[in-house]
Amino acid sequence: MAHQQDSTSWCAFGDKSGSQEQCHNVECCLVKPVHLASSPLSLRNVSRHTSDNACLEAYQRELDYLLRTLRRLGVSPEDVEDLAHEVFLVLRNTWHEYNPERALKPYLFGIAFRVAASHRRKHWREVPFATVEGQSHAPYPDEVLAANQARAIVLAALERIPLKRRVVLIMHDIDEIPVQDVAATLSIPLFTAYSRLRKARRELEAAVASIQKRSVVR
Repeated sequence: MAHQQDSTSWCAFGDKSGSQEQCHNVECCLVKPVHLASSPLSLRNVSRHTSDNACLEAYQRELDYLLRTLRRLGVSPEDVEDLAHEVFLVLRNTWHEYNPERALKPYLFGIAFRVAASHRRKHWREVPFATVEGQSHAPYPDEVLAANQARAIVLAALERIPLKRRVVLIMHDIDEIPVQDVAATLSIPLFTAYSRLRKARRELEAAVASIQKRSVVR
C-alpha cells in the first residue's frame, strides 16, 4: 500500500492515521525517494540518524584499539567493557566536534583517557602485579610464553608511571602518534608533551628493570 504524505507528520512515511509520532525507520527516511516534511525537525532527525550510523561504524572499527588502550591506561579487565561503552556514549555525544579529515585514534584516545581518569578517581585501587594480565598456566610454546611474560611486564611497568606521563608515552611510543598531535589532543603545550615523554621513558625503563629483578629473585 502506498504511503500518504502528511504535512503534520515529522516524516513523509509517518503512520497513515495522521499521527505526529516520529518515524523510527532509518532506511525509510534515507533510502526511499520521498519528499520530507517541511518541518526542520524532519531534517534534524535524518541528520542525527546518519551521524549516529557513522559514529557507530567508526567505533566498531577501532574497538580492539580502544580495549587495548583502556588496559594500558590501567583499567582492570573486568571494567574494560563498561568503560568502552562509556567512551562510545561520549563519542556519540561529541561526534559533531570530530573532524573526519583527521585520524580518529588520537580523538578516541583523548576520550578514553578522560573516561579512565574519571574512573580512577571514583574507584581508586591498586592492581597487583600478579593480576595485571591474567596469564594462563597452560603449557605454551617457549616463544609464546616469553611474549606473554614480556607483555605482562610492560603493562605492570606502565602502571607505575603517573597517568599524565603514561598517556603521552602510550600515544607516541606505542600508538605512534606525532608529539604535536599528542599535545593537541591533551591540550598541553608541546614542550610539556616532550618533557613528559622523556621522563616517562626513564620511568618505564626503571620500572621494567625493577620488575624483572623482582621476578628473578622469586
